[in-house]
Amino acid sequence: MTTEHLSNANIEELDSEIESQNAKKIEAALFIAGKFLTIQELITLTDVNPILLKKTLADLKDKYKDSGINLINKDNLWKMDVAEEYVDMINKLATGSSEFSKAEQETLAMIAYKQPMKQSVLIKIRGNKAYDHVKKFKDVGLINKKRVGHTSELTLTDSFHEYFQLNKGDKLQEV
Repeated sequence: MTTEHLSNANIEELDSEIESQNAKKIEAALFIAGKFLTIQELITLTDVNPILLKKTLADLKDKYKDSGINLINKDNLWKMDVAEEYVDMINKLATGSSEFSKAEQETLAMIAYKQPMKQSVLIKIRGNKAYDHVKKFKDVGLINKKRVGHTSELTLTDSFHEYFQLNKGDKLQEV
């Protein structure tokens, strides 16, 4: 009876260790990704079976619910992100100030609202400094720039939508 009890205890200990390792792998993947991941991507990255993965995601979501980090599930896509009330603080910490200057924010907002937008039109409205803004946005992956005749057409990337946590079909409001 004692041997059987030890075997069950060892099995439970092993199961607990496996669950802990799975949770750590999933946390690490979500933390470093910085974007929404599908269940399939998480399975591929972590090698955790789908049933355990879904259980572990639910456990992690519960674990983080009252913390500075949120585990977000949006249409079966998962992402680890800073809790809404700490976003401004973290942006300042991460960049020393806001990530984009006020002028850059205005330029990006215009592209987002008017897209697809000709670069020549943007420059007429925002001035020559907008060339630098467009280069920066393209370099960080927020916009696409496609040559069309003598100008370029500017459109938003999937990264833009992920960064600002918007659905691709969301309509932006005029301000």
